[in-house]
Amino acid sequence: MTTQKAKWSKLLPVFLSFVVMGFVDIIGVATGYIKQDFELTNFVAQFLPMMVLLWFFILSVPVGILQDKVGKRNMLNTGMIIQAIGLGLPFLFYSFGMMFASFLLLGIGNTIIQVSANPLLQDVSPKEKLASYLSTSQFVKAVISFAGPLITTFLAIRFGDWKLVFAVYGITSVLAAIWLASTPIEESKPDRKPASFSSCFGLLKNRFIAFMALSIFLIVGAEVAMNTNIANILIAKFGLTLEKAAIGISIFFAGETVARLAGAIMLNWIKPRPFLLLIALVSLAGVAGVLMAPTYIVALVFIFITGLGAGSMFPVIFSLALEKMPERANEISGLLIMAVSGGAFVPPVVGLVSTVVSPLASMFVIGICMLYILWVSFYIRKR
Repeated sequence: MTTQKAKWSKLLPVFLSFVVMGFVDIIGVATGYIKQDFELTNFVAQFLPMMVLLWFFILSVPVGILQDKVGKRNMLNTGMIIQAIGLGLPFLFYSFGMMFASFLLLGIGNTIIQVSANPLLQDVSPKEKLASYLSTSQFVKAVISFAGPLITTFLAIRFGDWKLVFAVYGITSVLAAIWLASTPIEESKPDRKPASFSSCFGLLKNRFIAFMALSIFLIVGAEVAMNTNIANILIAKFGLTLEKAAIGISIFFAGETVARLAGAIMLNWIKPRPFLLLIALVSLAGVAGVLMAPTYIVALVFIFITGLGAGSMFPVIFSLALEKMPERANEISGLLIMAVSGGAFVPPVVGLVSTVVSPLASMFVIGICMLYILWVSFYIRKR
């Protein structure tokens, strides 16, 4: 088997698109500032991040179909420009309505970026390196997500305007689009009919692809549920203050960030299928450890372990799906990014269990999500 060499002149501009992809996570800290600036209620403020997540469900499949006709690089550049326009709107006129429009364009642009960037990375990556490079790209995105609140805080303190982070992100998005547009990339063009809604959703008849889509739905849902509920779980279990319990959120994200870097390295030697089994076992051990932890510190250790297991699941599952049907990469990417909407559906279930039963019981919902990933890892090893 011939081993392909990585062409970094093509890889780097594509990797930069994952930096731009991570800009969307600024909506968390931005929502807090907007709520404060316009004296919004918690209920009204939540419509802002909803405007971003909604488009993953609505646009992912149509974008996957459209890019099958116009090309991945063209769609990716379109997404980065739309996102840049959204980031620039607050500087025209700062109002709640303008910020609503800004978040709307940010959601549309980022949806396009997420659908297009992964299959384009497949086109510039050696086949045996795809899982590793996808994990690297998610690590890059995680670092940007982690740094966003720190950058915003610095700009707010140093220059007195938190919105300057939108200018930094917008300019970077435009520069990334220019670099990618000037980079010649030979995209894979399978010999088949153009993608359609029926051909895209028809892929769900393939059991393997359906299992991968449901895996993405549940793992993203579990990640968001950990982010939004772990503080309540620690408060209920150990009687902590919110400030102390919120450290658990940072610990979880730290575990995910480490996992993506470690995954990028380990996937050079370990094949994706056994690696998925390994991280599924690690994540389940983490969830069980949180449930049984006798002290706050021990619970933090197991929260970190849960993050270590969960952090690399998305890129590994994505690479397995693309590997299964590389000629249908655009349609598969659309389906899998649509499945990211699990982040909007699983957390309410966790919240319901937390309210009706107990906060600690809600960890069982997250555990069930991880248990499904473990089952899938056994299933795909047999295939």
